Amino acid sequence: MVFSSLEFMFLYFPVVLLLYFVTPLKWRNVTLFVTSLIFYGWGEPLYVFLMLATITVDYFFGWMVGKYRESNRKRARAYMVAAIVINLAILGFFKYANLVVDTITALTGVTLTHIDVPLPVGISFYTFQALSYVIDVYRMDANAQKNYTAFGTYVTLFPQLIAGPIVRYKDVDDQLRSRTHSMERFASGVRTLAAGMGKKVLLANAAGEIWARISEAPETTVAAAWLGIIMYTFQIYFDFSGYSDMAIGLGKMMGFSFRENFYYPYMANSVTDFWRRWHISLSTWFREYVYIPLGGNRKGRGRQIFNLLAVWFLTGLWHGASWNFVTWGLYYFVLLMLEKTFLLKLLDKLPKFVAHIYTLITVVFGWLLFVFTDFSAGMRYLATMFGFGRATGFIDAGGVFDWTSSLILLAILIIASTPYPKKLLYKLWEKYDAPVRAVTAVLCLAVFFIALAYLVNSSYNPFLYYRF
Repeated sequence: MVFSSLEFMFLYFPVVLLLYFVTPLKWRNVTLFVTSLIFYGWGEPLYVFLMLATITVDYFFGWMVGKYRESNRKRARAYMVAAIVINLAILGFFKYANLVVDTITALTGVTLTHIDVPLPVGISFYTFQALSYVIDVYRMDANAQKNYTAFGTYVTLFPQLIAGPIVRYKDVDDQLRSRTHSMERFASGVRTLAAGMGKKVLLANAAGEIWARISEAPETTVAAAWLGIIMYTFQIYFDFSGYSDMAIGLGKMMGFSFRENFYYPYMANSVTDFWRRWHISLSTWFREYVYIPLGGNRKGRGRQIFNLLAVWFLTGLWHGASWNFVTWGLYYFVLLMLEKTFLLKLLDKLPKFVAHIYTLITVVFGWLLFVFTDFSAGMRYLATMFGFGRATGFIDAGGVFDWTSSLILLAILIIASTPYPKKLLYKLWEKYDAPVRAVTAVLCLAVFFIALAYLVNSSYNPFLYYRF
């Protein structure tokens, strides 16, 4: 089940919201824990047992780490390492076993049988959250959670369970014990939920339909190929940031405060800046739990290069069990190293629009590596973009129609990916508080119900990060 589905909006969430607010405060974590397990097991009930096993293992090791972290650091570290190994072993088995099989077959010619086990939904996200708990306890950034239900709520909390944002335990430790509920926070959550719904359903899906049609065509023009990858660039942003906004909004409605996961990444003026704005929770996780523990930039340039290589190899691998994701991660490693070496200094001397264009072009080519798990198919599409391969020319009547019919959508996508609409709203809010609040409420409801109407009438509603 995903947020942008009729089952969630008309059945699951209204029932959960009602149960949550009729439950006494001290029992609300229990309500969230049980209902989140139902949410997770909606499509694959068997994996609820895997989830409970993960929770139990990490609860035990977190408790043992907390018990010994002051009196016996060596023993506490052993428990932390054991938790890390067990979590990564589970993730590795379900997500990467077949990648290992395929790689061995390709390198040796020995044919091995695939492990026919479906990938548990959201396993990459909740595994990283569980790991952050044990590590935060070891580092004394948080106390061990003695309440099993409260810890289970943290791991399974349905707003961020399937696709993040990845919430570090230390950021919600206090909120699991006590959180504030108010009409103002609830209303803010509704607005954020509606905005995310609009991003996902009205913008991402519209861009995605164009991308799907162009990318699946047996041949196309150069102009159409560029339109396709541009639309995918917007699809993946509005799909993932919209889902993150919905998660943040749902959390607000129940008293939780999650950090922003996207900050207008397509406004970046460098690749370094882009990764400060894109999937912030994942970048933060790798920085705090991999890059800094490896030594960060404190041990010389050579060690820094190795640390960045490790981070970006793992970042690519985290996204999927396919070598194109690793290639995508290494692509960004190379770009970031070039920027750290000399390119950032050069970009600072250039006009901002030049730096911005450079960033957007590199990001678009990055998404080309990301979207095609079949590397040869990706290279064929790249060739088409430059007039080779399956290209039928620069543009034809169909390409002209594609571009002209997409101009309004493209303009909306561009404007919506900038901070200017939000800045304008805040300025109007400061000047005309009451009427602007009323108009905003009406617009949010309009967007929400238009999105629901789209879901009723359309069969196209993918979620790109659903299986990550």
